[in-house]
Amino acid sequence: MRNTKTSARPLLIGFGMGDPATGRVNRTSDGYPPFNIERLGRGETATERLRITLAVAGFGEDELEVLVEADQLIIRGRQAERDEPNYLFRGIAARQFQRVFLLESGMDVLSATLRHGLLSIDLVRPQSAQMVRKINISAAQ
Repeated sequence: MRNTKTSARPLLIGFGMGDPATGRVNRTSDGYPPFNIERLGRGETATERLRITLAVAGFGEDELEVLVEADQLIIRGRQAERDEPNYLFRGIAARQFQRVFLLESGMDVLSATLRHGLLSIDLVRPQSAQMVRKINISAAQ
């Protein structure tokens, strides 16, 4: 069985995506599988939406796992054992992986879709409600 490669530090999602720390974390990972993060804008409900898309060519739906644990989005790929063809050239990676993204408080995963070798995970950050709370003042005796 092949080793699962884990990036040293997870990428921060929702923490001001232009933050220099985000780029620094991204450069420390091994780059597999490659991914994009796109801002989809705000929906009708004034929520910010993001999409993480990972290039997972060769992985089937049953070989991928998407988990949310505490404040982490964890994506794992484990290919089932197969009879290996006699490749003349192998340019498509077939290794196991784990990608971890730290989610800002309030970020929620809406869906995960696998199409044409791309795994897309949609996230939403609901608009925080402006809550006004009256504090009663008691007289000190």
